[in-house]
Amino acid sequence: MKRCVIFDLDGTLADTSGDLLAAANAAFTLLGLDTSLDPSNADHRATALRGGRAMLRAGLARVGVEDEGLVDAGYQPLLDAYGADIATHTHFYPGALDAVRRLRARGDAVGICTNKPEGLARQLLDSLGATDLFDALLGADTLPVRKPDPEHLLETIRRAGGDAGRAVLIGDTETDRKAAAAAQVPCVLVTFAPAGQSVADLAPEALLYHFDHLEAVVDPLLG
Repeated sequence: MKRCVIFDLDGTLADTSGDLLAAANAAFTLLGLDTSLDPSNADHRATALRGGRAMLRAGLARVGVEDEGLVDAGYQPLLDAYGADIATHTHFYPGALDAVRRLRARGDAVGICTNKPEGLARQLLDSLGATDLFDALLGADTLPVRKPDPEHLLETIRRAGGDAGRAVLIGDTETDRKAAAAAQVPCVLVTFAPAGQSVADLAPEALLYHFDHLEAVVDPLLG
């Protein structure tokens, strides 16, 4: 069994916030709601990386509406809009793919454990030409559970061909931190997502400031 590095996708490997916010705004228009989320606003970008329903709730809150029925009504239109225009603004963080290639070159298993629906995650990676770099990809709907349930992470490690006793999760949110802790896997949180340095408050095993430093950060944790 190999050493294994598992990555979250949105906010960790790639900044997907621009396309996610555009999809949310398209859903608001379809619902006839006079509200929107701003991709230049750091709080709105951070909300985007927490998922579709979080964006819908945030947009509704801007006009003083709290209605889970509208959130439900807007969710599928949001997904449809996102799938139709998934990679216009999205980009990998500097050095991310080079770091993945270095891990693979030295024999480590690499995978993605994301709470984005698996079909959309695969579509995004295909659009960006990166699918073949990962040994496994599990999304929110791959299993009956998802992060922070530890089984989502542990099954990703297994499918990547890795050893859970020599694995690490790279993420950017409290959800990633909780999933790793529940799985008894070390967690590294990135500081270049919208949450920035505040992720240090989640007490991960390490912080990552740039993908150029990935090996130096994860090697002491991999055993």
